[in-house]
Amino acid sequence: MRGLYLITNDDPVELLLAKLEGAMANGGIAVLQYRRKKVAKQDQIYEIEYMKAMCAEYGVLFVINDDLEMAVKYGVGVHLGQDDGSIVEAVARLPKNVLIGRSCNNSLELAEQAIADGANYVAFGAIYATDSKPEAGNIGLETLKLAKEKLNVPLCAIGGLTVENSKEVIESGADYCAVISDILGLPMNAIPERLDEWSALFQATA
Repeated sequence: MRGLYLITNDDPVELLLAKLEGAMANGGIAVLQYRRKKVAKQDQIYEIEYMKAMCAEYGVLFVINDDLEMAVKYGVGVHLGQDDGSIVEAVARLPKNVLIGRSCNNSLELAEQAIADGANYVAFGAIYATDSKPEAGNIGLETLKLAKEKLNVPLCAIGGLTVENSKEVIESGADYCAVISDILGLPMNAIPERLDEWSALFQATA
């Protein structure tokens, strides 16, 4: 379990779905996280159904951000922040083969608790400063290196990651690199080349 972990942005849905379709057809995406904070709940239903089907078609793992009820409804994975619900409850209510992740900021202790509760991956960050969550600060790589030594689940790094600055992140222990703008912030015709660069980076650091 390693590769690019793509998080949706707030593009208009037609543009977002077109970019996702092109990106998945190109290959190189391991996980897609649905995170659309500005979209009304009733509109999220269509988007989630469409993306779930797209992920199934292309063999991409699918998780919903911070909404266990929606994840249960669609039988998909979930990613929970520290204040966004119980990992124990998620494990009890979701299918056995889905991803269940927890944001652990810069804390090995939070990660160890999440794993004890049943999370099958944990996320650390922000590794670098990021526009999407400026309040998160940045933590660097030391926690990631320690987590790789001590923990036995895949590690997701998030925060300001690009192809150019992620070689050291992967070498420090990241199994997944979570990005938004480094893929979805690009024009549609530039996305395939960027995905190829990410795939080459993961292969070079295998």
